[in-house]
Amino acid sequence: MARTESTMLPLITAAPDFALPDTDGSIVKLEDFAGARALVIMFLCNHCPFVKHVQHKIKEIADKYIDEEVAFVAINANDIEKHPEDSPEKMKEEKAALGYAFPYLFDETQEVAKAYHAACTPDFYVFDMGQRLIYRGRMDGASPGNDVPITGEELMEAIDATIEARTLPSDESQKPSIGCNIKWKPGNEPDYYGAQ
Repeated sequence: MARTESTMLPLITAAPDFALPDTDGSIVKLEDFAGARALVIMFLCNHCPFVKHVQHKIKEIADKYIDEEVAFVAINANDIEKHPEDSPEKMKEEKAALGYAFPYLFDETQEVAKAYHAACTPDFYVFDMGQRLIYRGRMDGASPGNDVPITGEELMEAIDATIEARTLPSDESQKPSIGCNIKWKPGNEPDYYGAQ
């Protein structure tokens, strides 16, 4: 299992714009979440064992904050020619099977993933009400085979701090996510690929 780390996009970065199709065919845009008390962008996919390890906790956390005006958005940017299990049709099945209440978007061109400097799945970003980045990296320390409990504590602390307008600990305390690398289309690899 190849492991890749988050690139750790600089804090206070404005959320890069997007307009991507959801599993029902509707187009979901960044502007749809204007006014959310916090916005959680997650780069996920269907087949990655790192995602599979925590996907039920992701659903639990999203459900927990649904009444707190916190928006969650999942984006899959994998090359589906090499990984057909990550196709939009399979994404629709996955969303239904897991009961995700949030959009699960397909980034066919991979340009949105590049704009976020996304490197792995899962990869998490938390933006404040002004859609400025206040947290990026991992959900918690759990990974397949490391026996660390899946708590989601680091992601939830970031969300709580955002909706309570508290300052998060220093940049250095935020730890990168570890997961499978995004499956870039041949020749479409970003300049940061392999540099983490």
